Formats: sequence, C-alpha cells, structure tokens
Amino acid sequence: MIRPLSETAPTRAQIVTQKAFRAIEHFMHIEAVSGIVLLVAAAFALAWASSPWAHSYHDLWHTPVSIGIGDLVFSRSLHFWINDVLMTVFFLVVGMEIRREIHDGALASLRLAALPIVAALGGVTAPALIYLAINGDPLLRHGWAVPTATDIAFAVGVMALLGRSIPGNLRILLLALAIIDDIVAVIIIALFYSGGLDYSGLMIAALGIVAVLGLQWIGIGNAYAYVVPGAIIWLGLLQTGAHPTLAGVVLGLMTPVFPMRAQENPLTVAERAMHECVENARAGGGRADVLIRPLRQLRLAQRELVPPVVRVQQALHPWVAFGIMPLFALANAGVSLGDVDAAAPGFGPVMFGVALALVVGKPLGVMLACWAAVRLGISRLPPQVTWPGVLLVGLLAGIGFTMSIFIANLAFDDATLLAAAKFGVLLASTSAAVLGLIYGLYYARASAG
Repeated sequence: MIRPLSETAPTRAQIVTQKAFRAIEHFMHIEAVSGIVLLVAAAFALAWASSPWAHSYHDLWHTPVSIGIGDLVFSRSLHFWINDVLMTVFFLVVGMEIRREIHDGALASLRLAALPIVAALGGVTAPALIYLAINGDPLLRHGWAVPTATDIAFAVGVMALLGRSIPGNLRILLLALAIIDDIVAVIIIALFYSGGLDYSGLMIAALGIVAVLGLQWIGIGNAYAYVVPGAIIWLGLLQTGAHPTLAGVVLGLMTPVFPMRAQENPLTVAERAMHECVENARAGGGRADVLIRPLRQLRLAQRELVPPVVRVQQALHPWVAFGIMPLFALANAGVSLGDVDAAAPGFGPVMFGVALALVVGKPLGVMLACWAAVRLGISRLPPQVTWPGVLLVGLLAGIGFTMSIFIANLAFDDATLLAAAKFGVLLASTSAAVLGLIYGLYYARASAG
C-alpha cells in the first residue's frame, strides 16, 4: 500500500542506497579511474597473449559472430565487431564532445581555440616527422600517423592523479588539445587509411543522414529512434571503403546542442506532473497505477530539458569508458612478448620510431608550436598557464594508446609490423605517463612553493 507522500520519509536503507548510487555515478565519471581500467585491460591482454594459453587469446577474437534474418546474414569476427562496430560508439562520444566544444567550449571562438589548435598541430607534425626520419622504407612509412594521436582518458586521468594543484586552465588546455587531436586523427583516417572509395555507398550514407535530419525536424528526441539511421550511415561508409566508425563522428557532430522543440515548456510540464503525482498519490488509495502517467510525463520533461548532445554523451560515457575502451584494449593490446623478434625486418625501426615520436615528438611539437604562436602574436598563454605547465601538457600528450593502436590496425597488415607498432605504443604510453606523473609532481610542488 502506498502511503501519502507527506507521510513518507526515506528509510535508512534508501538513504544508504542513494548515497551509494551517487558515489558510483561520481566514480563512473572520473577519467583517472577509466585510465586505470584501460591500463589493467592492456596489461591483462599482454599477459594472456604471452602465456601458455596465447592460442586461446587469438582464437577468441577470430571467433565468427553473425546476425541476420533468414538468408540475410552478416558474419564477421569478434575482433571486427569490437573494432568496427563498438568503436563507432566511442567515435560518437568523440563527435559529441567536439560538437559541445565548438558550441560553447574551448573551440567556441578562434581566440579561445587558437592555442590548443596550434599546440595540437605541432603535436601531430613533430611525431610524424620523427617517425618518417627513422623509417624511410615505403612499407614502414605507412605507420607515420600511429604516433600522432593522444588518448584523452589516459592523459586527463594522469593529470587528475596530480590533484587540484594543477591550474584549471592547464587542464582545459590539455582537454582541448586532445579533442583537436581526435579531430585530426579522424581526418587522417578518412583521408589516408580508407581504401579505394566506392561512391555508391555515399548514397546509402546520405540516406541515413537525411533520415537523421528528418527525425530532428519533426522533433523526435528519443535517442533510440536514431539507431536505425545511424546503422544506415555505418553501412554506407562500410560500402564506400571508408572506415565505418566515422559514422559515429558524423552522428556526434549532428547531435543538437539545444533541447528539442516542444509544444509546451518542459519546466511547466515537469511542475504539472509533479503536482499531479502528489495529488494522485494522496487520492489514489494505495493504487500504484495512478502514478504511471505523471511519472512518464516527468521523465519526458526531464529528457527535453537537457540538450541531446549533453544527455546522450553522459548516458554513453560510462559504457564507453568502462566497457568499450577496455574491451578494445583487451582485443588489441595482446602482443606476445615471447614471439617478439626484435631482429625481424622492420620491427626495430617501427617500434623505436613510434616510441620516440610519442615520448619526444609530442612534447617537442607542442612546446615549439605554442612558443611560435605566442611569439608571432597568434595567441597567448591563458592565465595561470606557464611554460613549465605547457611542457607538462606536452608530456601527457605523448600517451597515445587507444587511438594510436586503432590507427596501427589500419596502417599495417603485416603481423610483425603491427606487433612492433603496438609494442611501441604501449612502451611510449607507459613512459609518457610515468614521465608526466613525475614531472607533474615536481611542477605542482614548484607552483605551490
């Protein structure tokens, strides 16, 4: 039996449960924790791939997984479903983050975006040049883009471990740089790591885009309604030969930054629904069904109050950070150390080129680009941001991991070269994280003093 709301007080169990859920929600949004989960997944993959059970590791990811109806069957390996399907959701979150920053964040104006744009371009150019200087062979040069990426979760996570002594503007600079880095990585994938394009697929993708615009035009705010149009865009890009995960970026950039149009103010609807909820509970005589309608209206009003780009991103963030990205790391970081042949042709140059480009090229490129931009008057350092702070950003930008491994899978078909690139990324990302943490502690102590 339902008691009147005025007589209902939360029990101790409810209070503890609410606190637990708030703690879990806070936990799920801490980038430092997601970075640790990524690291654990990568370490587990390395250990598994180097263990006596290594064959089971490789067999697992080659397991065929099929979906279909009747004679229409789509069958691919589990590795494909992770790298090409699930990672589309990762790119969707990236696209929405870019959309938000362009609307009202670090990329909202040229004045705000100038320094991180220049820093990101420097952090892409210098590693690419260092890698190409080490790898002159045409086959090896195909991996030039592997060390150009920055892993947002890892980089921001390491900075989070340094505590609140790091100035807020420095955190914003790192986040903006990493986001722009993702934009550049998406462009690189589209231009350099897509096969010969079959333009017939563009018509399919365009159909999906038109469907998304149509749903937005008629005011459909339910995210599930966009799954089918998104799948059509994905299939179209797969047909063209472009990497299908770019469908996530397209959808993310199309996500509205304002609440969907409504016939009535959502606040008014929420207020009325709350009032109706209270009145029905008091007069309902213990019947739960009288609350269904106002609660449904309250949920809809709550949904319409928040812009889709914020609502969907927050809903997907825990799944991406603690599900998709660790699963990607588990499926792709498994380099068998016992099978690594450092003497194999190309292994040493690729591994060394990737590692040196990330650990040295990233901070060098970020520092030189920022110095040139300030010296030429293109931009200036934000308040509380000093040159030692910019060096810290550069060091942390050397953590490539997720995006670097993703590009490595596109760059190399040869198993030896792919293993070399992955090993270089893992070595560099670990080194950059350790160097960034050590230097960051020194920087924080020096700034506090």
